[in-house]
Amino acid sequence: MMTTHMSSGSSETKTSSQTKTQKAPPWSVVVFDDPVNLQNYVTLVLQRVFGYNKSMAEKLMMEVHNNGLSHVWSGNKERAELFVQQLHGYQLKASIQQAK
Repeated sequence: MMTTHMSSGSSETKTSSQTKTQKAPPWSVVVFDDPVNLQNYVTLVLQRVFGYNKSMAEKLMMEVHNNGLSHVWSGNKERAELFVQQLHGYQLKASIQQAK
């Protein structure tokens, strides 16, 4: 009987000591249209920075061109900030936004 009580107590302790971790909401990298950079250049930069194939990079570039912006990547904040710095290095207008 005593063993059952200890076993029950230890499982209760284990359950109550477990904590729930919340995932941080993702961040999006947003590229904005500008009157300076050519479409082929934007496509090339998206391929270099994100490793997208030409088809995907062209699709995102057309979103930028037609809609004025495109959410080109989503993930953790630190990586999003790094991508934005890289895009700025290529003279593209970009920022991060917290995904909803």
